[in-house]
Amino acid sequence: MTAHKPKATQTMKPATAAKKLGVYLEATPAEFREGVVSRDELNALQADPPAWLVDLRRNGPHPRQVVAAKLGVSISGLARGGVTEALTTEQIEALKEAGPDWLRQERAVQAEVRKEAQRIKEKNEAKE
Repeated sequence: MTAHKPKATQTMKPATAAKKLGVYLEATPAEFREGVVSRDELNALQADPPAWLVDLRRNGPHPRQVVAAKLGVSISGLARGGVTEALTTEQIEALKEAGPDWLRQERAVQAEVRKEAQRIKEKNEAKE
């Protein structure tokens, strides 16, 4: 008969936790960036976000994947448009209002990608 070991607490790097929370790591508090985050702590942050997390999610700066989603383009499209840094919500709104050519072009590309993905999905469903 073997003794059961207590289950080890699952932890993750701050970068992983920030990605799961949808926030830009560099904008998080120092104590978040410098430690490790347990699964329980992550769940608690998601269930009852502290003020700093609510503020980051609302105002940014946002990580590239969030910026891309808010602009309706891919991360690659952001890079092609010269956007390589985290942006605040205010900066994203200003970009939307300005409507630069690259943004219109990348949105059109993204629309085509979605249309093609839908076509393939429908084709595969018809085969079944």
